[in-house]
Amino acid sequence: MVTNGQSERGDLFNPQCGTRVVLDRIGDKWTALAVLLLQHGPLRFTELRDGIGSVAPKVLTQTLRRLERDGLVTREVFAEVPPRVVYTLTPMGSSLIKPLTVVSEWAEDHIMAINHAQAEYDAGVPTKG
Repeated sequence: MVTNGQSERGDLFNPQCGTRVVLDRIGDKWTALAVLLLQHGPLRFTELRDGIGSVAPKVLTQTLRRLERDGLVTREVFAEVPPRVVYTLTPMGSSLIKPLTVVSEWAEDHIMAINHAQAEYDAGVPTKG
Protein backbone atom coordinates (compact mmCIF):
# COMPACT_ATOMS: atom_id res chain seq x y z
CA MET A 1 0.00 0.00 0.00
CA VAL A 2 1.05 3.57 -0.53
CA THR A 3 -0.03 6.33 1.83
CA ASN A 4 1.14 9.94 1.45
CA GLY A 5 3.75 8.83 -1.08
CA GLN A 6 5.33 6.36 1.35
CA SER A 7 5.25 2.61 0.97
CA GLU A 8 3.64 0.65 3.78
CA ARG A 9 4.85 -2.84 4.48
CA GLY A 10 3.10 -5.57 6.37
CA ASP A 11 4.36 -6.93 9.67
CA LEU A 12 4.62 -10.70 9.58
CA PHE A 13 4.89 -10.93 13.36
CA ASN A 14 1.75 -8.89 14.00
CA PRO A 15 -1.13 -11.37 14.42
CA GLN A 16 -3.56 -8.78 13.01
CA CYS A 17 -1.60 -8.28 9.78
CA GLY A 18 -2.77 -9.92 6.57
CA THR A 19 0.82 -10.73 5.68
CA ARG A 20 0.37 -14.10 7.37
CA VAL A 21 -2.43 -14.95 4.97
CA VAL A 22 -0.21 -14.05 2.02
CA LEU A 23 2.66 -16.14 3.39
CA ASP A 24 0.30 -19.06 3.91
CA ARG A 25 -0.92 -18.72 0.33
CA ILE A 26 2.50 -18.63 -1.32
CA GLY A 27 3.74 -21.37 1.00
CA ASP A 28 1.01 -23.71 -0.22
CA LYS A 29 2.51 -26.47 -2.36
CA TRP A 30 -0.15 -26.18 -5.07
CA THR A 31 0.41 -22.43 -5.37
CA ALA A 32 4.16 -22.86 -5.67
CA LEU A 33 3.84 -25.59 -8.29
CA ALA A 34 1.24 -23.65 -10.32
CA VAL A 35 3.35 -20.48 -10.33
CA LEU A 36 6.49 -22.39 -11.32
CA LEU A 37 4.64 -24.09 -14.18
CA LEU A 38 3.12 -20.81 -15.38
CA GLN A 39 6.53 -19.13 -15.56
CA HIS A 40 6.93 -20.55 -19.06
CA GLY A 41 3.73 -18.99 -20.34
CA PRO A 42 -0.05 -19.35 -20.32
CA LEU A 43 -1.49 -22.80 -19.65
CA ARG A 44 -4.89 -24.42 -19.76
CA PHE A 45 -6.35 -26.09 -16.68
CA THR A 46 -5.57 -29.60 -17.91
CA GLU A 47 -1.99 -28.62 -18.69
CA LEU A 48 -1.58 -27.31 -15.15
CA ARG A 49 -3.23 -30.38 -13.66
CA ASP A 50 -1.07 -32.75 -15.70
CA GLY A 51 2.09 -30.76 -15.01
CA ILE A 52 1.51 -30.73 -11.27
CA GLY A 53 0.31 -34.33 -11.03
CA SER A 54 -1.72 -35.85 -8.20
CA VAL A 55 -3.76 -32.72 -7.52
CA ALA A 56 -7.52 -33.08 -7.38
CA PRO A 57 -9.31 -30.89 -9.93
CA LYS A 58 -11.37 -29.27 -7.15
CA VAL A 59 -8.21 -28.35 -5.21
CA LEU A 60 -6.52 -26.94 -8.32
CA THR A 61 -9.64 -24.92 -9.14
CA GLN A 62 -9.68 -23.47 -5.61
CA THR A 63 -5.97 -22.67 -5.82
CA LEU A 64 -6.32 -20.92 -9.18
CA ARG A 65 -9.32 -18.91 -7.94
CA ARG A 66 -7.36 -17.72 -4.90
CA LEU A 67 -4.40 -16.81 -7.09
CA GLU A 68 -6.71 -14.87 -9.40
CA ARG A 69 -8.35 -13.11 -6.45
CA ASP A 70 -4.93 -12.21 -5.04
CA GLY A 71 -3.87 -10.69 -8.37
CA LEU A 72 -1.19 -13.29 -9.11
CA VAL A 73 -2.91 -15.00 -12.04
CA THR A 74 -5.31 -13.92 -14.76
CA ARG A 75 -7.98 -16.20 -16.19
CA GLU A 76 -8.98 -15.65 -19.79
CA VAL A 77 -11.99 -17.39 -21.31
CA PHE A 78 -12.16 -17.71 -25.10
CA ALA A 79 -15.57 -17.90 -26.77
CA GLU A 80 -15.09 -21.26 -28.43
CA VAL A 81 -16.99 -24.54 -28.29
CA PRO A 82 -16.06 -25.91 -25.86
CA PRO A 83 -14.85 -22.76 -24.08
CA ARG A 84 -11.08 -22.51 -23.74
CA VAL A 85 -9.72 -21.11 -20.47
CA VAL A 86 -6.09 -20.00 -20.12
CA TYR A 87 -4.23 -18.99 -16.96
CA THR A 88 -1.34 -16.52 -17.04
CA LEU A 89 0.88 -15.03 -14.37
CA THR A 90 0.47 -11.32 -13.73
CA PRO A 91 3.60 -9.19 -13.21
CA MET A 92 3.11 -9.60 -9.44
CA GLY A 93 2.75 -13.37 -9.89
CA SER A 94 5.92 -13.41 -12.00
CA SER A 95 7.77 -11.71 -9.15
CA LEU A 96 7.28 -14.93 -7.15
CA ILE A 97 9.27 -17.04 -9.59
CA LYS A 98 12.71 -16.14 -8.24
CA PRO A 99 11.96 -16.78 -4.53
CA LEU A 100 10.00 -19.95 -5.29
CA THR A 101 12.83 -21.21 -7.50
CA VAL A 102 15.32 -20.66 -4.68
CA VAL A 103 13.11 -22.55 -2.21
CA SER A 104 12.40 -25.40 -4.65
CA GLU A 105 16.11 -25.77 -5.47
CA TRP A 106 16.90 -25.82 -1.74
CA ALA A 107 14.32 -28.60 -1.27
CA GLU A 108 15.76 -30.62 -4.16
CA ASP A 109 19.33 -30.14 -2.87
CA HIS A 110 18.43 -31.21 0.68
CA ILE A 111 15.85 -33.97 0.18
CA MET A 112 18.31 -36.80 0.87
CA ALA A 113 19.56 -35.20 4.10
CA ILE A 114 15.98 -34.55 5.22
CA ASN A 115 14.95 -38.13 4.46
CA HIS A 116 17.97 -39.36 6.44
CA ALA A 117 17.17 -37.09 9.40
CA GLN A 118 13.54 -38.26 9.38
CA ALA A 119 14.57 -41.92 9.32
CA GLU A 120 16.95 -41.37 12.24
CA TYR A 121 14.31 -39.45 14.18
CA ASP A 122 11.69 -42.14 13.54
CA ALA A 123 14.18 -44.80 14.69
CA GLY A 124 14.83 -42.88 17.89
CA VAL A 125 18.42 -42.07 16.97
CA PRO A 126 19.50 -38.63 18.25
CA THR A 127 20.57 -36.32 15.44
CA LYS A 128 23.27 -33.72 15.51
CA GLY A 129 21.96 -30.15 15.17
